[in-house]
Amino acid sequence: MTFSVMKRKKLFLFIFCFILFSFFNISLTEAQQIINSDKEQKSIDNRYQIPKFLQKSYFEITAGYIDYPFSERQLEPGYSLHSVSVRHAAVRLVLLGYKFNDYLSAQVTYMRPVLWVNYKYYKQADYNNVFSRTVWTNVGGLTIKPTLPIGKRFNIYGEAGLSIITRNGFSDNQGNTVVADANFATFIFGVGAMYNVSRKIGTQIIANYSPSDTKHNQPYTSYLGAGIQYRFQPIDDEKIENAVKKERIFPKQWLQVGYTTNTAGYGVNNFVAGLNIFWGGDSEVKRGTFITYQRNVFHSPKMFALDWGANVSVLQTNKNEEDFFALSLFPVFRLNFLYTKPLDAYFYYIVAGPTYISKTILDGNNTGKKFTFYDAMALGCFLGKQRSINAELRIAHYSNGNIFPANGGVKIPLTLNIGYSF
Repeated sequence: MTFSVMKRKKLFLFIFCFILFSFFNISLTEAQQIINSDKEQKSIDNRYQIPKFLQKSYFEITAGYIDYPFSERQLEPGYSLHSVSVRHAAVRLVLLGYKFNDYLSAQVTYMRPVLWVNYKYYKQADYNNVFSRTVWTNVGGLTIKPTLPIGKRFNIYGEAGLSIITRNGFSDNQGNTVVADANFATFIFGVGAMYNVSRKIGTQIIANYSPSDTKHNQPYTSYLGAGIQYRFQPIDDEKIENAVKKERIFPKQWLQVGYTTNTAGYGVNNFVAGLNIFWGGDSEVKRGTFITYQRNVFHSPKMFALDWGANVSVLQTNKNEEDFFALSLFPVFRLNFLYTKPLDAYFYYIVAGPTYISKTILDGNNTGKKFTFYDAMALGCFLGKQRSINAELRIAHYSNGNIFPANGGVKIPLTLNIGYSF
């Protein structure tokens, strides 16, 4: 029995509609899966992953031997040298390095001795009275670093660029200059060799040299050291997925209002300065207020977080009650060391935040230039179900890191900050 034309058309239409519906249904299912997958990907906090820029960045620390032959040549006329002691232990940091490719990098460096050069001198008219003072010298650098890989783990490199040498001299008891201040640009050259222990860690030896400068009466500076390089690497997807399952809340940004006072004294500042893990300051703050904005850009699955922040402060000095203000932009290196149901606690360290300070002479102390740096240490926590409340205790400091000869520094006592995250 054969189908009529009409029946065949109906059957064909039914089969076509069935196939079309099945395909459409499958397509809808796949589309929904894609949408759900996209939502799931979007729900995963991208701050778990190290920012692209940092994935090509590195830091270095080396310790070694510095030589700069200070002598009687640095003394002004009318003074003679009894003895000079050059302390050779030194530290060199790469504050930030960026790897363009396997063959070329650029970096910002900072080097200083552990102990300053010590001069013992006397006036030529009074050789019986010997005085002792120190000369501070720091070397900053901006260099390029061509690299030649040798095998999978070993490479050699050169280094060349601009060096900024800062020398803080001293005066006698009458205010007459004995060793002059200096701040000038010169060249720096270096070589090194590195063994890559892993993708993140490398060990190295390094040597560099800056020539003498007759105009500023500065001897050459040479350095030989050894240390490590730390390179950021992307975090594995599996670690991120495991961290997401813990459902911890990491605030994205927050705003703080802070008040500082010396009612409790400067004991905390002096204690950590005595441990050489923070700095004090010749000028001390009596009271003041801060408004701070902070934003998280990266948090690891466990403890480490990286933020950036900005603040404005209005402060008053302790001795003469002089008012001044400052504007700062800064990086924040934060450790989230405790996760509990009522709160999450953290410790952070801020270093070398570029700052504008409105006055440079505070309580009679010369703090340098209006460009300086903001440093801080803090202990705080986020509270509430959504971690929207923030409370924090902080000490802080302004100084120029000896990039200028005068660097009196400003000491800021305990500051109570209350904030709200959003």
